[in-house]
Amino acid sequence: MGKPRERQGSARQFPRMARVSELCREIIADELERIGDDRLPLVTVTHVEIDPDLRHGRVFYSSLGPGEELVVEVLGEHRAHLQGAIARQARLKRTPELVFRLDPVIVTSARIEELLRHEAAANEPEQPEQ
Repeated sequence: MGKPRERQGSARQFPRMARVSELCREIIADELERIGDDRLPLVTVTHVEIDPDLRHGRVFYSSLGPGEELVVEVLGEHRAHLQGAIARQARLKRTPELVFRLDPVIVTSARIEELLRHEAAANEPEQPEQ
């Protein structure tokens, strides 16, 4: 028999914790959509970081809706439900305790975009009036 073919995107090419984190991100995003809480109108789960011992997980999100404090509070209210969904849907030794954080990449990129726009407007040559 010949050597088995390598599948593209096989498990060995994608580290276990990255797969667990991505699975948790998908479960949390699906559950938030199902919950349909009106206080979370435009919340997107950008990524999840699960500790190797599976005890803790950090859920990073972006939001175009209400202030960060309200979003964190509402997500905290749904934390037990989200952890339960992970426990039911993922085959893990432990269910990580979730904490929610605003994704700093989103905030930083918005600030950079604002600075670039401001710089471009400041360096734009004046148009002669006709």
